[in-house]
Amino acid sequence: MNLTRTIKIQLAIFTAVALAVISAVAFNYMRLPAVLFGVGHYTVKLQLAESGYLYPSSNVTYRGTEVGTVTAVRLTDTGVEADLSLKSGIPIPSDLDAEVRSQTAIGEQYVALLPRGDAPPLKNGDVIPRDRTSVPPNVSALLDAANRGVEAIPNNNLKTVIDESYTAFGGLGPEFRRLVQGATSLAIDADKNRDALVSLIDDSKPVLDSQIDTSDSVQAWAAHLATVTDQLRTQDAPLAGLLEKGPGALDEARSLVDELKPTLPTVLANLVSIDKVAIVYQPAIEQLLVLLPQGTAGIAAGMVADLNQKTDYRGFYLSFNLNLNLPPPCTTGFLPTQQKRGPAFEDAPPRAPGNVYCRTPQDGMFNVRGAKNYPCLERPGKRAPSVDMCLSDEQYVPLNDGFNWKGDPNATLSGQDIPQLPPGSPPSPDLHPAPPPAAPIPVAAAEYDPATGTYIGPDGKTYTQSNLAQTAPQEKNWQSMLTPPGG
Repeated sequence: MNLTRTIKIQLAIFTAVALAVISAVAFNYMRLPAVLFGVGHYTVKLQLAESGYLYPSSNVTYRGTEVGTVTAVRLTDTGVEADLSLKSGIPIPSDLDAEVRSQTAIGEQYVALLPRGDAPPLKNGDVIPRDRTSVPPNVSALLDAANRGVEAIPNNNLKTVIDESYTAFGGLGPEFRRLVQGATSLAIDADKNRDALVSLIDDSKPVLDSQIDTSDSVQAWAAHLATVTDQLRTQDAPLAGLLEKGPGALDEARSLVDELKPTLPTVLANLVSIDKVAIVYQPAIEQLLVLLPQGTAGIAAGMVADLNQKTDYRGFYLSFNLNLNLPPPCTTGFLPTQQKRGPAFEDAPPRAPGNVYCRTPQDGMFNVRGAKNYPCLERPGKRAPSVDMCLSDEQYVPLNDGFNWKGDPNATLSGQDIPQLPPGSPPSPDLHPAPPPAAPIPVAAAEYDPATGTYIGPDGKTYTQSNLAQTAPQEKNWQSMLTPPGG
């Protein structure tokens, strides 16, 4: 057969097109390299309790996307094992669950891979264990159970249920339509606000956990509220009287406030300063409020008469034991003797600058509750006689131990001022200078006669001191002490 050159060219082109079509069908549609040789795929074994109607060529999906097929399903001694051929280009975490699902109501099972978390990807030869797999329920058993349930319903009773349902819901079409429309609108609005609803659901857990954690407090609050409501119900009449007389009392209070208007703002303005002081001295005020009731209780207990004593006395049962000079009075830290004013003066001179207080050691026995032991409330643990010393780093330094009972009671080697001045202050002038010393009284010498006890005084008169004479009795009694001299 003699073929022309044109026919040969046409046959060659036809052969090339046929080979291209066959290759496309084999590689793209039939996927012969992957089916025959596993090119671009790797195999993973899936262990199941039962097949769940899974069959070869079933699809395998990951996050809803097809990633492979089931190549074989076979029985084992412990259940069923299936081979999954997965695409190599899609990394699938090895920490996952595998579920056999039904794509339609008539079957068409497939395997859904559900990741649990981040993990190394699956590789060829890996096994998904049985405890990580699940299969759908048996449809035949489900239909048999539903059939048995339907057969268990008596026909007459079913007819009665249908008739009563018609009586109950008959004619409610418009209401059901509104209900469905409202539910639809609610679903549409919820879909529009999906992010807000999701955030609300996510953020509700801490709130619900807090309610669980405080359940005991909520129960206690409810119990206390029940007690309060019971008391209100019991005291209904007094409460009604309060509501009736309350408006009149409020009118009187308003009138009182109107009368206090000129002075009330000034009082409140002054209370602002008191408030600042009260904030600083809050611990001291709190301690006072704690100790004052105890002291009051002690005083009240002292007024109770002893029932064992046969007396009608209803006063204080106190023991007045006078411990004089135990401890002795503190004289250290006060003005020197020459600057002290006599009690006969009636004027009011200016106060000496600085602080005058008992300046003995803070742990000494003198004046333990004095200024030297004032607590510094803004610096707990520190004690100082002044606010400036409390707020500064200066520490209290005593003059002496307080037992300098003769001489200058303020004798010290520290060079501190009396009164104590703030640091950097000039020395204070002597506000009460001692008067100049009087001229000494001239001393007159007189000869004394020890035999008679006579002597001549400065005025030239003769005097007698009989008890100094040699003839005076050696023993004196109280009568001789009262006898005038020379008598």
